[in-house]
Amino acid sequence: MSETLAAVNAETTKLRGIRGTQLSLLLFALISILVAALDGWSAKGALESGNPNLRADFTPQQAGLDGILYGQLALIVFGVLVVAGEYTSGMMSVSLLAVPRRGRLYAAKMTVTAMAAAVVAVPVTVLAYLATQLTLGSHGVSLGASGVPRALVGAVVYLTLMCLLAAGTAAIARNAVIPLAVLLPMLLAGTHVLSLIGATKEAARYFPDQAGQELLTVDSRHAAFGFTVLLTWTAAVLLWGWFRHHRWGTVSVA
Repeated sequence: MSETLAAVNAETTKLRGIRGTQLSLLLFALISILVAALDGWSAKGALESGNPNLRADFTPQQAGLDGILYGQLALIVFGVLVVAGEYTSGMMSVSLLAVPRRGRLYAAKMTVTAMAAAVVAVPVTVLAYLATQLTLGSHGVSLGASGVPRALVGAVVYLTLMCLLAAGTAAIARNAVIPLAVLLPMLLAGTHVLSLIGATKEAARYFPDQAGQELLTVDSRHAAFGFTVLLTWTAAVLLWGWFRHHRWGTVSVA
């Protein structure tokens, strides 16, 4: 147990020194809260002017959770950088000398990544929700509104698992370019476009981001399904990443 804690402490120390990680977490917070505030301000204007462009299914509860869907892009970058940096810099060899048990090293790295994502996601999710309600003015609702507490918890779970999925993808690729080239376009438009096309709409439900978004949908009846799909994707990617990490370590240290 002491060796495991030592590995976790070492990964925490390394995390602080990886270039770009602090910036990506800061951008996650800023983008999420800023977009949430702009959404609320825009929706307030549309509601008070009777603008027909306001989407028919608009609710202040759900609007408060939309900002983090944009901010998550920075959190994805964070997850990739935490893992890819050691492979590209050659520091992974040093880490393996310090922690020869590759499974322990990998588990410690992913644990620290998940903890960092969750610790940041909790306040950012709440602040983004409150920013939307504040800028909605009299149209805003409270944190305790029906379905909101569950969706806020679901949002934190979603963000943490997506960050882990990004970290696992980086372990598979052993660099940052491929994961970012795949994940960012997928989140920006890819799976959303597929969900709008009749022939691919059903299949899109099984993509990690589309399924996972059920967790932060206030009135979702498919949150359990979304969690199961996202968790399955994340576990599979982490397992593949462990396999790739194990082989790289064996070759490099031998």
